[in-house]
Amino acid sequence: MILTTEQACALRNMNISELNVMQQAAVEHCRNERNMVLLSPTGTGKTLAYLLPLLERLDKESAAVQALVVLPSRELARQVSDVWRSMGTPYRMVALHGGRSVSEEVARISGAQPSIIAGTPGRLIDHLKHGNLSAESCSMLVIDEFDKCLEMGFRDEMEQLLTLLPAVETRWLLSATDSDEIPHFAGADAVEHLDFRTQDEVPLQRTSFYKITTLPDNRLHALFELLCSLRGEPAIVFCNFRETVDEVRRFLACNRLVVSAYHGALEQKERELAIYRFASGCTNILISTDLAARGLDIKDVRHVIHFQRPMTAEIFTHRNGRTARWDADGAAYIITYPENQLPDFVPQKITEYKMPHKIILPDAPQWVALYIGKGKRDKISRGDIAGFFMKKGGLGADELGTIVVFDRYSYAAVRRNKMRRLLSLIAGEKIKGIKTIIEPIRI
Repeated sequence: MILTTEQACALRNMNISELNVMQQAAVEHCRNERNMVLLSPTGTGKTLAYLLPLLERLDKESAAVQALVVLPSRELARQVSDVWRSMGTPYRMVALHGGRSVSEEVARISGAQPSIIAGTPGRLIDHLKHGNLSAESCSMLVIDEFDKCLEMGFRDEMEQLLTLLPAVETRWLLSATDSDEIPHFAGADAVEHLDFRTQDEVPLQRTSFYKITTLPDNRLHALFELLCSLRGEPAIVFCNFRETVDEVRRFLACNRLVVSAYHGALEQKERELAIYRFASGCTNILISTDLAARGLDIKDVRHVIHFQRPMTAEIFTHRNGRTARWDADGAAYIITYPENQLPDFVPQKITEYKMPHKIILPDAPQWVALYIGKGKRDKISRGDIAGFFMKKGGLGADELGTIVVFDRYSYAAVRRNKMRRLLSLIAGEKIKGIKTIIEPIRI
């Protein structure tokens, strides 16, 4: 298909050579300025399927907000903003969500003059009602993970938000699961469906399924043995309750596995750190509620483990979608008991996983996370941190991993075997003339 110059440049910046069939169809459809419901399995690149069309529709001459992307969680809002930034477009996107002060976001809106806003419903409503954000020129609305709109607590906010967007003319709704109620609910009475769930069930085909049958009192030990058998390959362990996440984290940590916990009761900074450590390879195990089941695009997740069985088929689908993303392979495991029958939505011909006879603790992750006490407000960038670690700390390019910079602090991943020497070499040194704390993150 023919892409615009800006779209082709964005793909080059992301090191993507070509679009898949679903993404091509979405780009072509959106050129006709029609409302759209796009249904596609998790892990097939739906974010790019709407960001590329948005890029084509933006007016270079306008300084107003032209498009709104609504997402069900702050992590997804940040992730979409990161993807947009990686595209290297001349247009600004600002992410609005809970976990930070409204005044900080007001300053961002004013300073960036964004063409696109990505945000959660509650925070968007807050800004619109208080006049911090104008929707007078916002003609395009994207609702990602739109099936969440029907869930209790979220639907009321969505209804309120839609009344604050009078200029919206084009609506694009995306999810891995469908709902007949949603198009009308979002104001899209004339809407066309692009359904790739049956034509392109790639993640399901590339995912192997296993069960681990154990006694209830032994399930934590069974999980530990399973994780040891995976030899440090990245895995997400899903639980139904926050308390269970904390219980599993404590047990595995006491058994010398390096883990991160992730759920809605954690502070924003704790949630950001958990995702950062997992995505950067500083831990290979993420224990989470279903908060991590939707939208998080973390590369190379090889294994999904259902420590507690999913409540619904939709949750099962979204959990499994964290592995086998794009062209990768993956495996999903469900821990069950001898007397329990698996739900109908679990593959019926599921293989019993064979535990190894000898349990060997996997090696610690090759990367370790460092905390840096300065961030964007101090005019510190990723390039500044990388240059400092290489010049003052003697690190090579392959010894420095993922760096993320927040407003007031930053994280950097370095090779575990280089950490002590690095900290010794940079002791007392300044980044861009600024003295700051740099220390390992202890969990």
